[in-house]
Amino acid sequence: DEADLLLEEGVDPLEAKIEIIAKPKGKRPTGIELLSGGEKTLTATALLFAIYLVKPSPFCIMDEVDAPLDDANIDRFTKLLKDFSGNTQFIIVTHNKRTMEAAENMYGVTIQEEGISKLVGVQFNEDIKVSA
Repeated sequence: DEADLLLEEGVDPLEAKIEIIAKPKGKRPTGIELLSGGEKTLTATALLFAIYLVKPSPFCIMDEVDAPLDDANIDRFTKLLKDFSGNTQFIIVTHNKRTMEAAENMYGVTIQEEGISKLVGVQFNEDIKVSA
């Protein structure tokens, strides 16, 4: 719902700690370390996207950032990815089917023989559903 960034005072700004205070909907403001896994993820992701509003990056790599999110928040997360994909290319490592359904391209790694990995790529022209 809202958040604040507090820079440690009386220290060189380049070495200062940054405290993140978040206020998820319906809760009191609290330090990020006291939030649930999903709330931490949403707060960190919101901060990243806020930075990208000011200074877009050509690409962003996220490793299983969606793991602690429930389905409703996965849907919000994938909508943000689509909204920002005009300026930023996202590379997402995920095991979440809902995140995979939002992908334009997907790459999988399989092992057909012990010690030998094979890369499989798929490009989607329309929305798909990933079966269980």
